[in-house]
Amino acid sequence: MQLCNSPVGYVHSLETFGSVDGPGVRFVVFLQGCALRCKYCHNPETWADGGEEWTVEQLFQRVWRYRNYWGKKGGITVSGGEPLLQLGFMTELFRLAKENGVGTVLDTAGQPFTREDPFFSKLTDLMENTDLVMLDLKHIDPERHRALTGHT
Repeated sequence: MQLCNSPVGYVHSLETFGSVDGPGVRFVVFLQGCALRCKYCHNPETWADGGEEWTVEQLFQRVWRYRNYWGKKGGITVSGGEPLLQLGFMTELFRLAKENGVGTVLDTAGQPFTREDPFFSKLTDLMENTDLVMLDLKHIDPERHRALTGHT
């Protein structure tokens, strides 16, 4: 297992045997923080800032312990909250995962997506080590989306 020097992430909770958050058996990381206020949110406790601080190395060492459960399809899924609010942490975590042969899934509502830099170039870096994106669009109609989430 190769390690890196990386930023700190803020984690709400961990699930070691996820079966609905991507293909196969998943280690699911729920990150803390989300700007959306979805009326039907499954994880409203992740909205606030804060959470438990983890380095990429610490978190990956925890993830790696469960690799025997994944089989050929499993791996790590990062959800939230909103993972894109911790883009630097996500990028380093997925880079380390891919270097060690771990499948990666990003579960996101796409907030705060923009094509502006520096966000877009950082997102592009993340995508280089992301196997699957599960994009949770709340509603395709902009007005109804705002009514459901408080944001465009």
